[in-house]
Amino acid sequence: MSASLDKLLRDARIDLVLSRIEKDLSVINKVISHLSSEIRSIKFNSIHVLGLLEERSEKGIPKLIELLGSDDWSICREAVRSLGKIGSIAKNAVPKLSDLLSNKEVSIRKEAAIALGKIGNATDQSIPSLIMACNDEDEDVRMEVAKTIGELGADAQGAIPELMKCLKDVNWKVRTASAQSISQIGRESITAIPSLISALDDNDWRVRYRVVNTLSEIGEEAVPHLINKLTSKSAIVRKGAIDALSEMKIADPKIINSISLLLTDNVEAVRGKTADALRNIGKAAIPALIEIYDFYSKNYVFHFIIPISNKEMQILVISAIGGIGEEAKEAIPFVIERLTDKRKLIRVEAARALGRIGTESGLAAVALFHALTDKKSLVRKEAALALGKVGYSAGLAISSLIITLRDKNPDVRWRASDTLGIIGESFSDIIKRALELDDKEAIFKAVELLRIGLNEIISSLTDLRQDECDYVCEAALSALDTLTEE
Repeated sequence: MSASLDKLLRDARIDLVLSRIEKDLSVINKVISHLSSEIRSIKFNSIHVLGLLEERSEKGIPKLIELLGSDDWSICREAVRSLGKIGSIAKNAVPKLSDLLSNKEVSIRKEAAIALGKIGNATDQSIPSLIMACNDEDEDVRMEVAKTIGELGADAQGAIPELMKCLKDVNWKVRTASAQSISQIGRESITAIPSLISALDDNDWRVRYRVVNTLSEIGEEAVPHLINKLTSKSAIVRKGAIDALSEMKIADPKIINSISLLLTDNVEAVRGKTADALRNIGKAAIPALIEIYDFYSKNYVFHFIIPISNKEMQILVISAIGGIGEEAKEAIPFVIERLTDKRKLIRVEAARALGRIGTESGLAAVALFHALTDKKSLVRKEAALALGKVGYSAGLAISSLIITLRDKNPDVRWRASDTLGIIGESFSDIIKRALELDDKEAIFKAVELLRIGLNEIISSLTDLRQDECDYVCEAALSALDTLTEE
């Protein structure tokens, strides 16, 4: 014989009660009737069940609202929670929930704030109550209040001045929630821009992160303020301003130039953020990057003026261009020129950049093909690695890659093995696509590729299985596995 509903509720067998409801929805009404039970456990668990049922508990809302006035603080708190879970259809509870924001019990105040956010019905009573609760003595209550204000959206615009004050709260969670809520309120949040800008130097990175996101979401109206902060004395503020502008994907050349100037910042972290930002901005940043590179090519800037050498600056620029990826294909000729630079590390970075741009460019493949004979092994290694990333055009260098398998440097042999495995996997496509190029050299290379054939690639890699370096052997075996799969 099955247990009675009373017993299940008294014993907190919530799972069995829910199971019974799924079989018979009329049980919900019986649960609602138990909200008047004199037995505390039955009443408490009935409240809990109704919260779990969410909108299906609609008929129980009036009684749950009544229980908000219970002298038993735990019953009151559970009723608050359940009304929040029921959601927007419990909007009649908003007045009493607003009153509970000043309840003497901390947990009730906290749950009331959460419930108001879930119900999401801003009223002339709830907004003033939430504004007042921003000054609650308990930090968790203040945090939940700040979150709820944001969840109410544009209807809570009157709370922005208070949220601006909360950006200076002693607790980082409150400051973070306040910044997020400002952005959620929408258009009116532009009034908070000065306060958000001031919060860019918050001592907690989590707050700064949220502030940056909020400023980027506000968008165009925040741009002038952020540009002004690019020259701030604080490196943290400069980084924050760069981050926010980066997230906006700014395309204005003047603004991009302002950002690019921070590549010469005296703080390494700011220079890194600037390079990241220009990468994130993408194609629109390429002219500014090339301009900076050219400036440092033609003008020697002494170390006491900027804390980074000309060569380091140029490497940073090439890296940023490569990081833009396929969108940077217009910069391929510029990067190819760097492969002939007298400085090894410039050539290395140029090879890497061509691989990262990764577009199907015959020009890039030919340039990397020539780089396989560079006098420096590090350049040869990066060229071999990059060839595996430039698409079908890499097939034009296949004969040179086979020769590179005999390079005296094991790292070069390793990367050449990897690349041949990648090229061989799409062998037929490489030939087809190369023959489609309107370029005599490309067609010649395609014919050469046909002559060499897949068998020679496999034969060359097979010889490498006995290489003196284990990782070279493993790379050759891996490439062979790829090429000989059915």
